[in-house]
Amino acid sequence: MSAEPEAPPAPHTEPPVVTPVRVVIALCLIAPFVAMLWVGSYAKTDPVLIGIPFFYWYQMVWVVVSTALTMVAYKLWQRDQRARKGGASQ
Repeated sequence: MSAEPEAPPAPHTEPPVVTPVRVVIALCLIAPFVAMLWVGSYAKTDPVLIGIPFFYWYQMVWVVVSTALTMVAYKLWQRDQRARKGGASQ
C-alpha cells in the first residue's frame, strides 16, 4: 500500500487586482477626461441654452457630472477596500 504524501495547505491568495468594481471606478474617473479632451465633439455654438453657447454650457454640465462620477468612484473604492479587508482577515 503506497501512501500519497499530503498536499500542503493552500497558501492565502490575494484577491485579483482588476475586478469589475475597479473597472467601473476607472471608467468613472476617465470619462470626464475623454469628454473634455475630445474638443471636436463640443466646439460649436448651437444649440444655445438660455443664451449660452453650447461650448460653454457643455463644459459646465461636465463640472457637475465629473463631481458626481468622482463621488461614485470614491464610494465604490471605499466599499471595495472594506470588502478586501474583511476578506483578508478570514
